[in-house]
Amino acid sequence: MSDAYALDALVSALRRLPGVGQKSASRMAYHLLQSDREGAQLLSRALQEAVTLVGHCTHCHTLTQAQICPTCSDPKRDATRLCVVETPADQAALERTGAYNGHYFVLLGRISPLDGMGPNEIGLRELFDRASSGGVQEVILATNFTAEGEATAYVVSEGLKNRGLRVTRLARGVPVGSELEYVDLGTIAHALADRR
Repeated sequence: MSDAYALDALVSALRRLPGVGQKSASRMAYHLLQSDREGAQLLSRALQEAVTLVGHCTHCHTLTQAQICPTCSDPKRDATRLCVVETPADQAALERTGAYNGHYFVLLGRISPLDGMGPNEIGLRELFDRASSGGVQEVILATNFTAEGEATAYVVSEGLKNRGLRVTRLARGVPVGSELEYVDLGTIAHALADRR
């Protein structure tokens, strides 16, 4: 086995992170192994623990260590509103604004036929069942303003039309083509407040 095998494997693993190319992955790998072995061990333990302990909430699909996440189990949340987001990171971005006090449903992605993601793969049937189970009066569509996010919002909206629910969409204060986790909190808060 070559001396570079473990280093190459680390670089390849780091490249799996979004936005990390060959140069960035190499720079991180060399930094961890040359200058911060303690940090590398800390990162390794934290990743192993997270992979072992963190799963999806049985109600909303966000990431949590419990069967039901703290948001779903909080009796102070407004159960009449259900906000639909694409990822747990999007939910976290909305939560950080402090502008929303309802419940969430985290899709398991977004509709993207080119990536093999259709309505069944992102949990739309479960969303429709949850929204129709009673108590929910408004479904807020907070999918990203990308082509796939817009298509997902359209399919969700059409699926909920005949269920007697008010369906709203985040206002267009969020820039087109952006992803919620990267948008500043003030913009998200205004978009949520001015939804239509």
